[in-house]
Amino acid sequence: MASIRRGPTAESIGRRSFLSGAVAGLAAGSSTLGPLRAARAAGSGDKVRLACCGIGHRGKEDVKALHDTGLATVVALCDTDMGATHTQDVLKLFPDVPQFRDFRAMFDAIGNDIDAVSVAVPDFSHFPIAMLAMSLGKHVYCEKPMAHSFRQVELMMAAAEKYKVATQMGNQGHSEANYFQFKEWVDAGVIKNVTRITAHMNSPRRWHGMEVSGYLPKQPVPETLDWDAWLSTAAFHDYNKGYVNGDWRSWFDFGNGALGDWGAHLIDTAHEFLDLGLPTEVEAVKLEGHNPFIFPQASTLAFRFPARGAKPPVELTWYDGTDNLPPLPDEAGEPGDEASSAASGPRSERRLQPGKVIYGEGLTFVGGSHGKTLRIVPESKAREVAATLPEVPKSPSNHFANFLLACKGEEKCRSPFAVAGPLCQTMALGVIAQRVNAKLAFDPATRRITNHEVANDLLAGVPPRKEWAEFYSL
Repeated sequence: MASIRRGPTAESIGRRSFLSGAVAGLAAGSSTLGPLRAARAAGSGDKVRLACCGIGHRGKEDVKALHDTGLATVVALCDTDMGATHTQDVLKLFPDVPQFRDFRAMFDAIGNDIDAVSVAVPDFSHFPIAMLAMSLGKHVYCEKPMAHSFRQVELMMAAAEKYKVATQMGNQGHSEANYFQFKEWVDAGVIKNVTRITAHMNSPRRWHGMEVSGYLPKQPVPETLDWDAWLSTAAFHDYNKGYVNGDWRSWFDFGNGALGDWGAHLIDTAHEFLDLGLPTEVEAVKLEGHNPFIFPQASTLAFRFPARGAKPPVELTWYDGTDNLPPLPDEAGEPGDEASSAASGPRSERRLQPGKVIYGEGLTFVGGSHGKTLRIVPESKAREVAATLPEVPKSPSNHFANFLLACKGEEKCRSPFAVAGPLCQTMALGVIAQRVNAKLAFDPATRRITNHEVANDLLAGVPPRKEWAEFYSL
């Protein structure tokens, strides 16, 4: 097995020199890289040389899915805990690929051999990896949400445009049936004049039942873990196992809660094809168990979007929490229907599955998450309009192949940062409303929360530790 490389230490090379030198190496040509990879010219038959950051948990699935397309060669593996149990499956698949615990060391050592990077690490660490990769001309596949703060998303959108790289956020439904159906139905006027959307995610979350009054106590850092690299741009915290391996989702300092985790799978197509953009108001209508450290036990959030040209204003209401169930149309179906509830177990124990209801002019649509298609309710109305529904095209490529083909200049990414960014910023505003438990007035033109100073400061996120500040100026 290849040895794990940590890369140059602070004593041997200043990180400031590394970052500024790496970006300077692109020189003036960085803004005209085009759709093909910057590191080398490539014909359509070449495979994309892929570096994978985050290879356990969700990252493992991304590595396998990208590799299974047959369009990529994995050239580097990076994970802050390379000795952890959850990394072993990927390490066994690629035993001879160079391994790193720190993505900065990876780019320093073999940056010229990398065309694209997958980023499947905790939410708060997406930003520095993606920013450095884009500044070096590398294409980026980044898990959802794009980043941890409103400002980070803004900078990532700007970098994608500046460096002309292919970018894809990992909301896989954007390459599945719901994406094409939603677009076709909007274009054909089937979905029109939407004024109200309900989105719900009522499954149990890691923080449900947690009671905390502060941060977790210090524990010894596992020998296999690079804790400093794991923290990246976050404020310093003492290590505790309650922060890692998915438990980071519970904490405002590291995750984005149920909204950040599932919003991109539930409201993404409505957000894009209804041109929702950014809301002017976000209200914490209901928060159960509000806590300054972890996410609420249940939330109801109202996002109010203004009129867009001829399109009317839209109110999107988000529900999370196991017992914070949304109002649904009577015709939405009894528990057991695919779009409304899990089908197994006694009815009293069935949980409402993640989904959405879209109220348009003359028609109401019910759908699930990811790529699940919409259905028109009631069934009598669905039968009435069935003959007039347009044919929906098939997807030419799954989400992973779409990204890699875009790296090769053969397709365009369906969820690039330019499209995914405003969606993620909308969700970031929702997280701020959860954090301050308030109704926020937001000005999309100035990018400011105008009625709450603390909330407005949270748009920028936590100031990065000194050695990580440069990622904000790449």
